[in-house]
Amino acid sequence: MEHPLNTIDLPSLANATPTIRNDWTREEAAAIYHAPFMDLIFRAATIHRQSFDPNKVQCNQLLNVKTGGCAEDCGYCSQSAHHDTALPASKLMDPKEVIEGAKAAKAGGATRYCMGAAWRSPKDRDMAPVIEMVKGVKALGMEACVTLGMLSDDQAKQLKDAGLDYYNHNLDTSEEFYPSVVKTRTYGDRLDTLQKVQDAGIKVCCGGILGLGEKPTDRVEMLRTLANLPKHPESVPINMLIPIEGTPIAETATPVDPIAFVRTIALARILMPTSDVRLAAGRTAMSDEMQTLCFLAGANSIFIGDTLLTTPNPGENKDRALFDRLGIEARDDLGVHSHG
Repeated sequence: MEHPLNTIDLPSLANATPTIRNDWTREEAAAIYHAPFMDLIFRAATIHRQSFDPNKVQCNQLLNVKTGGCAEDCGYCSQSAHHDTALPASKLMDPKEVIEGAKAAKAGGATRYCMGAAWRSPKDRDMAPVIEMVKGVKALGMEACVTLGMLSDDQAKQLKDAGLDYYNHNLDTSEEFYPSVVKTRTYGDRLDTLQKVQDAGIKVCCGGILGLGEKPTDRVEMLRTLANLPKHPESVPINMLIPIEGTPIAETATPVDPIAFVRTIALARILMPTSDVRLAAGRTAMSDEMQTLCFLAGANSIFIGDTLLTTPNPGENKDRALFDRLGIEARDDLGVHSHG
């Protein structure tokens, strides 16, 4: 039987304008994910070139500005107060220290600085120092992103007024599988915060994690949920689970098949043609060849630096060596808004 992708004139896609859709069906998305691999990658790479330079990758750096003690029970997270991971809780960092970190990140090639706080949701008293951080990063000419948990409408407005570019709030997985990962909040809570962020005029950074014990269907449905939002997230991070001792999911996690991971990247690119698709956590466990396939399939964003929130990252020298081998350059977004 002929596969659906074979009915598409793939070469003609190269000169086409990307089609933005918000009405993907389960069947359509699943057919794309399960297409013959070569056809899938060719389609994703072709669509990628309609909106982006395939030889440029956007670079972010991430700093944990408030570690541990989180009231949420996310089964994969070392920062949850529900798990015994030997990670001590810390207070919110001094904004001056955060801004110094942002200066170093900019010098290292990052154009966006992402600040994460392990909260279920910020308290009103937390907003002033966070806003100082955002303004300080913006003053350096960098894009600013924060992830603080669930927001109220007023908090979203405050962040927008401070000049925040991106708000990160991941769906993690499909709605069906979500209760197996998190019990202290609902999928609807996540979508509600995304709506508040978009209503405030802040760009959305939202993706998920592979390796939680989910089925391929769950990966497809997570991306379909994002693609069917009224507006696509401008940034879509795809994480590969790094199992952390003391977290419930670490006991049952199974390694993600690299080809399945690349399929997920390709699906994200096809469903959301103008969004940045980011290789996030887990790159330390990826071979250079796997990362290369991800870039070919439409990934165009990474985190640089030695650490993410609480997990290791490849580091500048390793990334630069891979970029040099592939002829890839860091995308210069300073003063320029990215696609989306």
